[in-house]
Formats: sequence, C-alpha cells, structure tokens
Amino acid sequence: MIKIPDYKFWFVTGSQFLYGDEQLKSVEKDARDIVDKLNASGKLPYPIEFKLVATTAENITKLMKDANYDDSVAGVITWMHTFSPAKNWIRGTQLLQKPLLHLATQYLNKIPYADIDFDYMNLNQSAHGDREYGFINARLREHNKVVYGWWGDAETQKEIADWQDVAVAYNESFKIKVAAFGGKMRNVAVTDGDKIEAQIKFGWTVDYFAVGDLVAEMDKVSDADIDAKYKDLQKDYTFVTGDNSDEKFEEATKYQLREYFGIKRFLDDRGYTAFTDNFEDLYGMKQLPGLATQLLIADGYGFGAEGDWKSAALGRLLKVMSHNKMTVFMEDYTLDLRKGHEAILGSHMLEVDPSIASDKPRVEVHPLDIGGKDDPARLVFTGSEGDAIDVTLADFGDEFRMIMYEVNAHKPEAETPKLPVAKQLWTPKAGLKAGATQWIRNGGGHHTILSFALTADQIETMSDMFGLHLINIK
Repeated sequence: MIKIPDYKFWFVTGSQFLYGDEQLKSVEKDARDIVDKLNASGKLPYPIEFKLVATTAENITKLMKDANYDDSVAGVITWMHTFSPAKNWIRGTQLLQKPLLHLATQYLNKIPYADIDFDYMNLNQSAHGDREYGFINARLREHNKVVYGWWGDAETQKEIADWQDVAVAYNESFKIKVAAFGGKMRNVAVTDGDKIEAQIKFGWTVDYFAVGDLVAEMDKVSDADIDAKYKDLQKDYTFVTGDNSDEKFEEATKYQLREYFGIKRFLDDRGYTAFTDNFEDLYGMKQLPGLATQLLIADGYGFGAEGDWKSAALGRLLKVMSHNKMTVFMEDYTLDLRKGHEAILGSHMLEVDPSIASDKPRVEVHPLDIGGKDDPARLVFTGSEGDAIDVTLADFGDEFRMIMYEVNAHKPEAETPKLPVAKQLWTPKAGLKAGATQWIRNGGGHHTILSFALTADQIETMSDMFGLHLINIK
C-alpha cells in the first residue's frame, strides 16, 4: 500500500488550579499512566502522546494552534479528569482544524467504597467534568467524537482505534489527487459532480489527462520489469489459458502489466493517489485496464470506472481508513429476487481488487463486449462471507450526500462459467426490498465502495468530521 505518514495523537487532560499543585501533579500522573498503558495495549494503530494538564484558556489555545501546524499530529484526544471550566476551551476548540475525540472516562473503573472521601471526590470528577466539557462542544456545534467507558476496557480501546483510523483518513483526504485519464462516460448523471466544491469540502484535487499522456508513459516501461512482474503473478495467482493460445494469453497479460507500470509511474511521479479511466476513451491503448487496475487498487490506489472521480477519491479515503484491508470498488450488477434468496450480485467487469477473494484468484483472458479493444486479462475470483458496509457519495448540487447500508455478504450460490469476473453477493440488512428502495429514493448511485473492514459507526464519524449529510439505511 502507498505509505501513510507516521501520525500521532495528542492527549490533553482538563483540570483547574482550584485543587492545588499537588492534586494537579496527581492528575498528570494518572493521565500519563493512561497514555502509557493505551500505547502498550497493542490495540491502537497510532501512538498517543501526553501533552499537558490544561488549566487555562491560554495554554489550551496554544496547544490547539500547535496541533494545527504539526503535520505529524492527526488529532487531539481530551479527557476531563476533574472539573475543567468549559469557557477555557472555547477559543482553542474554535481554532482546532484537526479531529477531536472526547474520551469520557475515569482513571479507576470502580467506586472505592471503603476509602472514598472528599479528597477523592474532588480529584475524580470526570462524571460531571465530562458534561461541562460536552456542553461547550455541543454549543459550538463541534463534530467531535465522544467515546464513553473505562479506558482499560477492550471495547473502549477498539472505539479509540476506530476513531484514529477515521481521523488519519480525514487528514489524508486533503492530500488525495485523482488523475482522470480521458473524459467521463457520456450522458451518465450519477458520476458527475462539482470538482471545486469537492476540493473545498474534502480536499480532493481532480485533474484531467489525455489518454495519450498515459500511453506515452506506458511506452517507457521496460520488458524486463514486465517479465519480472509476470513471474511474480504466477506465484500469487493461477494462470488459466482457457481457449486462448499460450502466446495470446501471455501477450494479453503482459500488456496489462505494461498498463500497470505505466499508470503507477504516472501517478507516483505526479503525486496522485487515485485515478479513473473510461471505456469510451481508450485512444492509443490496446485493452481497457483490467488486471492492471485490480493490481493497482490492491496496492492502495483509489479507482473509479467511467470517469467516476468521486468513487476514486472515496475508495482511496476508505482504503487509508481500513489499512487497505478488504475494501473494494464495486457495482450493483444483477439481482436475485426469489423469496428466501434476495440478493445483489456485485462486480465491475474487470476492476474489483482481490483483497476480498475467498479463493485463489485466476488470471484469465476473455473478450469484453464494450470498448472495441483487444481481449483483456483480468483476475477472476469469488468474494467472501460476513458483515460488510456498502457506501456511495452523491453530489446534489446544494450538498454532497453519503449513502450507505450494512450488508450480509455471501458467496454466489453457483459458479458463473459464462461470466468470468470477480463477483460478490450481498443483501442489505434492512432487506433487499426496503434497503434498495431507500437507496434509490435517496439518489444512491450504482458505483460503491464495499468494505468488510470498516463499520457503519466509522462512516458516521467520518461524515461528522466533514459536516456531511449521511443517510444510513437501516
């Protein structure tokens, strides 16, 4: 996967001078212990760094400013150990441009009935300190996350970890650059959108390049690189020559590898992390990228078919969030409407990456009935079973709308020998009829990102960070 920077998160504890210096030292000791043990738990994908016990508006504001300008900081975690007057937090919170997590916890996970006294009560006031702090965030209309529970519990640590992944993806969103090779598929509405508004809201840059620019890069790829990659493919995948001659199969597969290296070098040399192509615009190319695209998406690049730059950028964003695990570009293909079998068969001609494969993918070469080009090589495999989410992003002119539902993913009930594609079956947990009806009524598109690794809660958290209208179909 494309390397993600070594992000960290700052931890700041709220208190005040009312309790005295010794008590503040105790607050810091507890906070440092929590941070050390969270880091040692092995549950968090990114480290936490203790910064300070915040007691004044001035030191809170300075910390938030510093967080904004430190590119290694992905977000700020706050904990109200005692009662921290919330007016102190107003200016700093208003200035913070990084994700904010309010960890509503307590140092101990129990009430020490035999020993509890007023000193203990004064020093352990998270129960109402959280509410004072929470009020001001609500008053400021902050889109912060609240994780409630004892910091040492596995469930709480999992919620912190999930939020960290979303926060890192949020930071990385403003670096996403999509290279659009050729134009968008003609006359299609749902894949269109306002690129300037997307850059304002999400940080996404979308740039057009002529297909000839890509072909020129492909022409520079060496046969030695292609031959070496071809040998590597033979180790990872099963080669199925089928009805093709050995020469045709090898030529078609190696051409896809030429496309793979050409696209990859084009993107890397120019700082792009996602791309689109379009079967209506392939001048100078012998094949529509299939295997090439699947390998690139598996590497962590975002992709959108038919010029769908929104799906390309969203795919890249969710791959960062999921650590590139079981998160793929997808399309609703065809339906099973029989009672007791209700499901959607998902695929996309050539471009679903193998991270969701339940069997060993096969490299195959078959005709493609669109595009008017040579038969492309592609990976053919069956998807997985389990809980997943399906997400799309639509542009309504006056807003971007995120639409999603949770799904039960299945393997297809039978093989499809005449449809040699990567395929995945799923059923919305709301039910196919209810779920699909709401999807259609809310303007959800046919291109989606399907993920076994992410949760609906993470998509909700991400939507809150961006101030995005989310429709979670249940």
